[in-house]
Amino acid sequence: MIKYKQITQIEPYILEKNIDQWLDEDKAEIDMTTRYCVPNKSICNAIIEAENECVFVGEQVINYIFKKCKINIKVKDGDIVKKNEIIAEINGKSKYILSRERVMLNIIQRLSGIATTTKQYVDIAKPYNVQILDTRKTTPGMRHFEKYAVYAGGGTNHRFDLASAILIKDNHIVAGGSIENVIKNVNEKNKYNLQIELEIDNIEQLKNALKLGVKGFLLDNMPPDEIKKCVELIRNSNDDGEDIFIEASGGITLENLPKYLTTGINAISIGALTHRIVSADIHLNFTHSTLVSAST
Repeated sequence: MIKYKQITQIEPYILEKNIDQWLDEDKAEIDMTTRYCVPNKSICNAIIEAENECVFVGEQVINYIFKKCKINIKVKDGDIVKKNEIIAEINGKSKYILSRERVMLNIIQRLSGIATTTKQYVDIAKPYNVQILDTRKTTPGMRHFEKYAVYAGGGTNHRFDLASAILIKDNHIVAGGSIENVIKNVNEKNKYNLQIELEIDNIEQLKNALKLGVKGFLLDNMPPDEIKKCVELIRNSNDDGEDIFIEASGGITLENLPKYLTTGINAISIGALTHRIVSADIHLNFTHSTLVSAST
């Protein structure tokens, strides 16, 4: 059965590199409004709070962006936070917090939105033992972050990039001449023993592919009834038919998801997890501030 590597955390070097770039993009060190409005001696206490219920993701982000502050994060990645629940408390220099607030919120709002959407799909699919997979339809520069958010929301990561696995689609078949040619070439050249999955558009393609020993299928843009027929054909194809990985994709939403869960597939990949989400409503508010002496 095909299994892809899971993004179980945001790697520190990726976290630091990207956040530093995003802070620089926003010119956090040249925040003219804060520079002219806020005294250097101002110290504040701030809270990060959920405006609506969501699945929170962003522990590492908050800790890194506000690394010069005292931080008390009250929830963990993947936790459900209620409306008006305090996610974290921050204490530090007002200028420092203000100049980094927007970048922090942009990131955790998006990641929490992805995790929240993912959990909605996962909760529906879980009783049927069907995995909810993400795709490579991610925001450029944020793939590691977004795939981690899917994982934190209970979803399963599909291949991370083009080097992680072999996924043969329509255009590969057209460019390679035929399914037979493509599979033959892959089997001859796959020296790294990468997992192989073949996208199928119709049952005739599937019949040809089963003769070639393919162990993973992506059934693309098929109605549930046709998927059932394909699954039955795959499972009865040979002695290890039950171990062949079957994934469905294309136009599957929260509304029509239940129709696909009883087809016998192993997984459903949903690009909307990362490219059609609504960011979570989270804000940062100052609760109070004080002025400290230069010697403090």
